[in-house]
Amino acid sequence: MSANRVPAHVVDRLRANLRDAGIPALESDLQGLAEKGFLNRLLDFEQVVERVPNDTLPDYLSAWGDIGESAGASPPAGEPQLGDSPIGTVARLLRTRQVSPVELAEQALARIAQRDPELNAFQLVLAERARASARRAEQELASGAYRGPLHGVPVAVKDLLAIAGTTTTAGSKILAGWVPDFDAAAVERLEAAGAVIVGKTRLSEFAYSPGSNNAHYGPTRNPWDRERDTGGSSSGSAAAVADGLVFAALGSDTGGSIRIPSALCGIVGLKPTFGRVSLHGVIPLAWSLDHLGPMTRSVADAALLLGVLAGHDPRDPRTRRVAAPPVPADLDAGVRGLRVGVLRDDGSGGRLGVDAAMAAWQAGLAELARDGAELIPLDLPELEDLRLINGAILALEAAAYHQPMLRARLDDFGEFMRQRILAGFAYGPRALVRAQQARAALRQRCDRIFEQIDLLSTPTQPDVAPPLNNVGWTTFTGPFNTLGWPAISVPAGLSGEGLPLGIQLIGKPWDEATVLRAARVVEAGIRLPDR
Repeated sequence: MSANRVPAHVVDRLRANLRDAGIPALESDLQGLAEKGFLNRLLDFEQVVERVPNDTLPDYLSAWGDIGESAGASPPAGEPQLGDSPIGTVARLLRTRQVSPVELAEQALARIAQRDPELNAFQLVLAERARASARRAEQELASGAYRGPLHGVPVAVKDLLAIAGTTTTAGSKILAGWVPDFDAAAVERLEAAGAVIVGKTRLSEFAYSPGSNNAHYGPTRNPWDRERDTGGSSSGSAAAVADGLVFAALGSDTGGSIRIPSALCGIVGLKPTFGRVSLHGVIPLAWSLDHLGPMTRSVADAALLLGVLAGHDPRDPRTRRVAAPPVPADLDAGVRGLRVGVLRDDGSGGRLGVDAAMAAWQAGLAELARDGAELIPLDLPELEDLRLINGAILALEAAAYHQPMLRARLDDFGEFMRQRILAGFAYGPRALVRAQQARAALRQRCDRIFEQIDLLSTPTQPDVAPPLNNVGWTTFTGPFNTLGWPAISVPAGLSGEGLPLGIQLIGKPWDEATVLRAARVVEAGIRLPDR
């Protein structure tokens, strides 16, 4: 729906809701958000929820997250077979003291200093903190106090995660001076594993864009082509890993913000099951859609990071005590006999992707078939409704979180973020509950596909990285935030112009182990060349 097709009653409702919320929005912002298309699918959303009976139990009251739940704590993940993974290789050198953690940290800091002025991947480099962590790791390794494969390894975290005594901006001007006095749960777990956090990475403002566009700190350039975007919102984490500035980084994912930049930058990005990883200390975008996960150079490294991050956290009631371990006992067990659903109809009525994206996806599927998987064509038209529900819940929850800041500091939001978040006030008074009812009905229908398949596959992105300051696509990623299912993006080839493309593998809740095994098969058969 174009801007001039936005019905008058929607704009009137938007004005009224903003007025009631005490937000002093200008007419120029209302016009701008309509022109940018932020209201385009609101009527489509309303048509979806009208098909859902009013007595449907809303999704936030369902027990879907209790699949595999046990009364005890989550079982240990064990240590995955790292083989020749980047972290596995350096971990052996560190443990045998052929490489010093201090030396490794200095190398990472020097490379960041050399490369980042062009890439713009880091919001903040924590040089002295990293050096102190590296010295501590060196002393521990010398004394035999080995913490595991991350001990002494340089990593980065997205600048949504709190680190005590360190500025956490969330890519915004509004939080540019916020210095928390606590660590995010994921930071605690990384440091307990001995990782050396060298810095905090760039993102779109408050993570509300599938691109790296940021009015305050600028875009992040794609390491494969500096005139291309990294995708978002975990843009800096993707670029830092892809360009070898760090061995791994953390990203958040509300509609695809781990998988989109991972695909466009040629790395592995894993969104675990909703409730698998604590979000304590992570600035929210949408509470019921947010996920936290690893971005790495290999599947084995993603499994390692997931094993470190996963677990129940009483500070985050979204986390679950689950019986299913997050990583497989044997990462290289293969996929013989696995039923892989190959998406055919996604409900959009259009092509799934450009020729290059389809070719890369098919190459990844061929590797699964070669290893013994059965490929099963599958129609899942519910994806189109799931996209609408994802966008609506995201807008409504984000608007609720940001309302106090919109009242007090509206002009301190960049234009894209300001207008997009204001669009969330165009929804009606029943919208959130109706969206959650539709979510529950769609979840019930989609859960049934696992009677036919063990794993679902789609392209991660329908095209290659767009030009700088343009955004990626949530087409195949957003629906699985709505459902909360685990999903991974794995590099599956290059386009004719040498840009990376990915295959997405999606599993049933709590079955990251199968997702990782299948991803490992794709990775073993398809290796991207060095840039």
